[in-house]
Amino acid sequence: MAHGADPYADIDFDEITENTGLAPDEIKCLKVCFDLFDTKKVEFLSADDLGEIMRAMGFRPTEEELKELLLEIDEDGSGEIEFGEFCQLCATFLVEDPDMETMKRELKDAFRIYDKEGLGYITTETLRGLIGELLAPLTEEELEGILEELDEDGSGSMDFDEFCEMMMTKQE
Repeated sequence: MAHGADPYADIDFDEITENTGLAPDEIKCLKVCFDLFDTKKVEFLSADDLGEIMRAMGFRPTEEELKELLLEIDEDGSGEIEFGEFCQLCATFLVEDPDMETMKRELKDAFRIYDKEGLGYITTETLRGLIGELLAPLTEEELEGILEELDEDGSGSMDFDEFCEMMMTKQE
């Protein structure tokens, strides 16, 4: 590639966005990744390397997911993943939010760490330590304000539902 040439010149952003829902900056980022993996500069990636490539990018597809995706993406069965197909593949993992079941399961695991006695709730004292660690440095006043807000019913503890609500509420 000649120095100064636009590395994105041959990308049809509109088409890829239409097919994948990816924003132009995400597509550019994927192009950089694609080019890094396309070591032979042949403008495609081998389907055999796909699992390794996806894992290197931080995605964790199962072998089954990979097989299904390949069948879906590599329509001509060539075993070659061109850039547009690569974007479709990555979009599956970028756009997909974890389903509620997965999130609940992960939250339940996190909750169990702090509910050491298995009572089904976290005491305000445990919460105080946790929040103090996570959001340090906090004044005693700030910490109290946060705890009051979290312990809506004033029970002095937080049950799993309250914990989920706290973890799933987006911060402003």
